[in-house]
Amino acid sequence: PHKAARTMGRVAQLATVATTLAIRDAGLGSDELTDGTIGLAYGSTHGSSHANEEWVRKLIAQNSFLGMTSTTYLKFMSHTTAANLATHFGIRGRVLCTSAACVSATQAIGHGFETIAAGHADVMVCGGAEELHFSHAAVFDMLHAASKAFNATPELTPRPFDQRRDGLVVGEGAGTIVLEDYERAKRLGKKIYAEITGFGTNCDGTHVTNPSSDGMRGAMALALRSAGVGPEAIDYVNAHATGTSIGDIAESQATYALFGDRVPVSSLKGHLGHTLGACGGIELALTIAMLREGWIAPTRNLEVVGEHCAPLDYVMGEARIAKLARVMCNKFAFGGINTSLVISAV
Repeated sequence: PHKAARTMGRVAQLATVATTLAIRDAGLGSDELTDGTIGLAYGSTHGSSHANEEWVRKLIAQNSFLGMTSTTYLKFMSHTTAANLATHFGIRGRVLCTSAACVSATQAIGHGFETIAAGHADVMVCGGAEELHFSHAAVFDMLHAASKAFNATPELTPRPFDQRRDGLVVGEGAGTIVLEDYERAKRLGKKIYAEITGFGTNCDGTHVTNPSSDGMRGAMALALRSAGVGPEAIDYVNAHATGTSIGDIAESQATYALFGDRVPVSSLKGHLGHTLGACGGIELALTIAMLREGWIAPTRNLEVVGEHCAPLDYVMGEARIAKLARVMCNKFAFGGINTSLVISAV
């Protein structure tokens, strides 16, 4: 409705579309959504950058706030996705907003998992969204982390873990996951795709943009401890791997330190680009699909493993048929914030 859209920038609109599909698939009715037992955890790197740009341009041009739309701020405030989703769907339980760059969605899903486990909600609607804006690409360009060498052949980049990787490619989208107490879902005959059994998160505490392999490994170890399993129980690792020179090395070394070369590893960034705050929701959904269907997507554009990347079992070239019982999904962000989820088949 037009009235609802007045406070939504593109990032909130993307989140609303994805969440509408997820809620419909979960079979949640309006009475359930508004009874206070369902909560929401959702995030993005920031609010609508297009709305923020419009605000700033008008302010510079006019040197005044006169004539500006009062709802513009509501589009670019940091918790715009969570606030707009809660209002749009009438959610009256706890609402958590995560704004932590590339781990925004995974933190939201982890918070949802812990909220249900603690008995604070029966259902949590979780995920993340991001809209595409030139400033997002510019930031990574200034940090020398954006891909430039393949502008004439964009289909060949990003190249996670590859020797010729030269940076990430920014994308947009939204991914929403509906979490529900397992026994409740079974009792009500709900469609259960998989079970989240572990979540780990920590912070490097050392550098804002230079990732720590030890911190990444620590988050994975925390997720395994949360799930009550060891590294040998994991059948596939969905890597964050964005195609940056430093990040891919650190992540590969962290993964190798915990799993050796036993576990198949692949990244979805070559297929989707880096959707920033949305990637944890989108890529978890795709990882669950692989878990259910028994196959592993290859890392697109990975041809020759980078010389400083650890000797992992990289899935490259073609998809791999695999019997998967338990998988791990990792996401890492600026600020040294690391997240890891363990997902089990049902």
